[in-house]
Amino acid sequence: MDVLFIEYPKCSTCKKAKGWLDEHGVAYTDRHIVEDNPTVDELRQWHAASGLPVRRFFNTSGTRYRELGVKQRLDESMTDDEALELLSADGMLVKRPLLIVDGQPVVPGFNADRWTEALHLS
Repeated sequence: MDVLFIEYPKCSTCKKAKGWLDEHGVAYTDRHIVEDNPTVDELRQWHAASGLPVRRFFNTSGTRYRELGVKQRLDESMTDDEALELLSADGMLVKRPLLIVDGQPVVPGFNADRWTEALHLS
């Protein structure tokens, strides 16, 4: 099973999630979200695989999100394609960590129960 873990190393939630993966013996590829920001095509695939609204892929607690007025733009007129373009332009806008497991829904943010399910751990 291929597992991609996308993180911002200074993020405390990412550190917690990475520790959780290590504790559970999960082998994964680690990717720095700012140094190797997801492309529009990747985000489009992950959004489709997640079954979630595109707004769930935004880091709503980040300063860039607030500076750019993303919430208002999403509420008023931003299309999914425009949102994915914006996310691909700045890794700090993307909700993290992201867990991408082949054949499973993509999971933005850390939630041990959802990660356990996506990784088929029990």
